[in-house]
Amino acid sequence: MKTAETLGQKEAWKNRFDALSDLPKLWRLLWDSAPGAVGGTIFLRILGGISPLGMLFAAKQIIDLIASAAQGQSSDPSALWMWVAIEFGLALSSQVIGRTVDFLDTSIADRFSHSLGLKIMRHAASLDLSSFENPEFHDRLDRARAQSTDRIGMLTSAGWLLQRVVMLVSLGLGIVYYYPWLLGILILSALPAFFVESHFAFLGYKQAHAMTPARRSLDYYLALGSGRDAAKEVKVFALAPHLESKYSALSMDVIGKNRMLASRRLIWGAAFAVFAVAGYYGTYVYLAREAFLQRISVGSFTFMIGAISGANGHLQTIFSLFSNIADQSLFLRDLIHFFREKPSIHSSGTALHPPHPIEKGLEFENVTFRYPGNEKSILNNLSFRLDRGQRIALVGENGEGKTTVVKLMTRLYDPQEGRILLDGRDLKEFNVEELRSEIGVIFQDFVRYDLPVRENIAAGDISRLSDDDGLWEACRRSNAADLIEAFPEKLDQMLGTKFEGGVDLSGGQWQRIALARAFLREAQILILDEPTAALDPLAESEVFEKFAELTKDRMAIFISHRLSTVRMADRILLLAQGKIAEEGSHEELLEANGQYAKLFEIQASSYR
Repeated sequence: MKTAETLGQKEAWKNRFDALSDLPKLWRLLWDSAPGAVGGTIFLRILGGISPLGMLFAAKQIIDLIASAAQGQSSDPSALWMWVAIEFGLALSSQVIGRTVDFLDTSIADRFSHSLGLKIMRHAASLDLSSFENPEFHDRLDRARAQSTDRIGMLTSAGWLLQRVVMLVSLGLGIVYYYPWLLGILILSALPAFFVESHFAFLGYKQAHAMTPARRSLDYYLALGSGRDAAKEVKVFALAPHLESKYSALSMDVIGKNRMLASRRLIWGAAFAVFAVAGYYGTYVYLAREAFLQRISVGSFTFMIGAISGANGHLQTIFSLFSNIADQSLFLRDLIHFFREKPSIHSSGTALHPPHPIEKGLEFENVTFRYPGNEKSILNNLSFRLDRGQRIALVGENGEGKTTVVKLMTRLYDPQEGRILLDGRDLKEFNVEELRSEIGVIFQDFVRYDLPVRENIAAGDISRLSDDDGLWEACRRSNAADLIEAFPEKLDQMLGTKFEGGVDLSGGQWQRIALARAFLREAQILILDEPTAALDPLAESEVFEKFAELTKDRMAIFISHRLSTVRMADRILLLAQGKIAEEGSHEELLEANGQYAKLFEIQASSYR
């Protein structure tokens, strides 16, 4: 009867060999990143793998010639010096090959890391927003990012494996020429240690895989305890001891598990290494006996001892490298599986170009939406229209779906039920990238890029990165021009505190920079999703008035908690429980004396 442990071992070996099937994909990535350097290092490693056999053979000839001369059987030194020159040439070429291989490996590592990093960025950018809101995806992404640097060691190991295999084959041929069975003994004696190393390497992978969430938590606690974003609260609320305690407890748990596994690996590895040592010295004793009985020459004994010693070392190294590569390929599966993940929101081969200009407008038709993993619907059978040239405002309490409407409009998500139409056609029919280029949106949680002002604003339309006139016009529209004029480097001033020369901004100043992004974008639909929350009411009102001027004859959506700032909208939609609860102009909604009027009265009373 098969035990659970036996089944587990079989599953472990199956996973290991399944993972090896992913190696060709890695080799393809490697070759694409640096074809010349990869081809060169393969060729040189093969040459380097043959040279030890040549050097041993030259040494055998030298020793036999010296032994013959000592016995008076030869007096011509020319052959001796020829073999000395050959061995010297082989040794010199081996040094040159080794240094050249190291140079090529460094170049390959740099170019592979560069190429793989770009591929990860491009693929991550193509995935759905829902992926980035899934903790399991973040674990996979963290492991995939690690592969762009961690697997460089695996590539070096693969190169050494190739060279060691060539060395073993060449030395093995020399051993087989004299005593074929000695090579078999060496191989059999090395197998137990190989299986032990493989077993513990797989356990190491399982443990590292299982601890990915813990390591992400460690990174998070470290960022909280030493980062800028939380520094004020950490000091004011004296959170440092608590964060240190959480970090220390979690870190010690990880260290303890790693130490326990490493201890077991040390004990079992040392125990089974006895077989490899016994096999090698058994062959050594046999050859010494053969030489003592003069069944082989001193030169042949030296050649065989060198070949067996080299073969034994290469054999154990090959098993170790193969085991290391096989088990690192398990980590590689995280990278390969990351690249296999496909977005559900993408453009079909027959995707349409968005209308330019938009003729009819945008319509939500019985749209129901719930976020992945959440059974509660954020939007319930929602229907409304945004006509060409119209400006509407979305208002309502938090969690009523205002930002969700924007995410659906930009196809960051697709609704589970209903349709969103643009000029009468489903958004799914249009090219996704082109559709998004027609929409300018600034979210409440906009990104504060630790980059120059120029790049911060040009994030709204990166094609205008060098358009100074356009960038300055966007700054004037967002009331950020005076701020930027005061910077020593103007548009090229570094923002943030992560890099040297960076200037930190207040929340309101950052929001002006973010608003400039929206003003830079020549989009047909413009959206402000509460990006002015850190501004005072007067400044926010000025921003919305300028935004209203900018969006004249264009489609626009305002989202704000301050109802006084959305009164310039043509229509106001009050969202409640995922539906349109009230709709109309500011005056009409006040006259209706419903929920909007109550919310407006509550806000207005605070200023009296």
